[in-house]
Amino acid sequence: MSKTGVLFGRLMRHILRSPDTIITVAMVPIAMMLLFVYVFGGALAPSIGNDVNYVNYMLPGILLMAIASGISYTAFRMFEDKEKGIFQRFMSMPIPHSAALWAHVLTSLVSNMLTVVIIFAVALIMGFRSSAGILEWLAAIGILMLFTLALTWVAVVPGITAKTMTGASAFSYPLIFLPFISSAFVPTETMPAAVRFFAENQPVTSIVNTVRALLNAQPVGSDIWVALAWCVGIGAVFFVLAVRAYSRRMS
Repeated sequence: MSKTGVLFGRLMRHILRSPDTIITVAMVPIAMMLLFVYVFGGALAPSIGNDVNYVNYMLPGILLMAIASGISYTAFRMFEDKEKGIFQRFMSMPIPHSAALWAHVLTSLVSNMLTVVIIFAVALIMGFRSSAGILEWLAAIGILMLFTLALTWVAVVPGITAKTMTGASAFSYPLIFLPFISSAFVPTETMPAAVRFFAENQPVTSIVNTVRALLNAQPVGSDIWVALAWCVGIGAVFFVLAVRAYSRRMS
């Protein structure tokens, strides 16, 4: 734990010395939020009900988009350490092999939560209001953290196995666009049958619905269990793949 903490501090210092990383990750989702609220909002809001605050409705999707964008930097940092021989240097030092891996994972979790805080702050300025209590807020944040952790393990695999910097981060592009084919911006009932089927059976929709319901103090229903199953399932599968890839790299 102490070695992991030291390596985590090293990575966080890199981020704090170059805060443009977090700002860059936050800028595109914030721009999308401004675009959908102030340009498309007048046309899209009636589809969810005129009495619904559209910022409240679409914020969870923006948060997931930001997280999907942020984890590409995890792959980037892993790839950079691999190419610079940092992992090999650690092998010659009294540091457990797993410490470097977990340091990257914890850095991803913290840096993405900082981005989430920035987006929440902008949403508040745009009119976001929540009627949720402390337990609902904790549950919503927990879901976002679990989603971040699951995607971080996805990012570790290309970060270790990719041959180029572009290959290490390109995997995140489909993940960034998944919210567009979900309930993030409009109800799935408004979509054609084939698109609606995909939207209702991919992980983003259940996670968005859960976070939205929690932040608005509404019943979450079965969505929370589906969301947890997706996050735990994705995280477990890619944890195994990531550990195997990392073990091969360190052997």
